[in-house]
Amino acid sequence: MDTMHVAHYKGRTRLFNRLVSWWLNGPFSHTELVLWTDDQGISCCASSSFMDGGVRVKFMALDPEHWDIEEVQGDRAFALQWLEDHKGEGYDLLGLVGFLWRRIVGARRRWFCSEAVAAMLGFEDPWRFDPMVFWAALTRGDR
Repeated sequence: MDTMHVAHYKGRTRLFNRLVSWWLNGPFSHTELVLWTDDQGISCCASSSFMDGGVRVKFMALDPEHWDIEEVQGDRAFALQWLEDHKGEGYDLLGLVGFLWRRIVGARRRWFCSEAVAAMLGFEDPWRFDPMVFWAALTRGDR
């Protein structure tokens, strides 16, 4: 197992983030898997993002004012293979409706952020993990 990090976004700049945080009754609206961070503090992050068109890798500075970061154990090779297998797949808007009504599980081959990160870490049924539930699973219990 490798030590990696999961970054939970608590920013409030965009209306979408404020609405998701409000609906989920918590501070987080987005999730990234941090694959590594360089000496200048730039992190290689993986997730699925509506703004970026779905599953992608992105380099960014994770300002602690906007991100909470949790250390996790995972298989980096598995996560990278998952990314290779799913890169370019779209963002799962239907899966977001599952936050409202759990009977909706979303679209196959499309992913929302915490679902993609949970899949990269090997969680079963990753569609069950909205950003707040995923944070709770990582910080309060075993997989």
